[in-house]
Amino acid sequence: MARSAVKKKKTSSRQSPQDAVGLLKADHRQVEGWFEEFDKARSDSRKLDLAGRICKALTVHTQIEEELFYPAFYEATQDKDLHHEAIVEHAGAKRLIQEIQGSGPDDDYYEAKVTVLAEMIKHHVKEEEQPGGLFAEAKKSDMDLKALGQQLLARKQELMAQ
Repeated sequence: MARSAVKKKKTSSRQSPQDAVGLLKADHRQVEGWFEEFDKARSDSRKLDLAGRICKALTVHTQIEEELFYPAFYEATQDKDLHHEAIVEHAGAKRLIQEIQGSGPDDDYYEAKVTVLAEMIKHHVKEEEQPGGLFAEAKKSDMDLKALGQQLLARKQELMAQ
């Protein structure tokens, strides 16, 4: 028993890749920060820059979740309700992201759209991260979250470079 604890500690002290849940949560925190900056921004150029970052990050995030995380989650848990709800929430966010990307600060509804997107994402993040939510259920399952984290990171880097 002491031996496995030593091994585990040794592994965690190396620069090991984040597991899937850690990577996705880090994305959540980054976007939350950008939404807060958007709320405080005064200039149209700053708002446009932040909205662009938010939309790009969320587009990539939703894509890696839908391509890799959600299918692995569903296969491991067979939790149709959590899986389907997440997909539907993504669809609503993606529609609003397209509207934001197709407009700018000169659009009377621009700030309202970014604000509503922030509220939608806040709700979605709460659903994923709460006890009994998608991430908690993923951790309880037999998903290989470390290997999946490596796949998510590789795909994220590929998509961000596009």
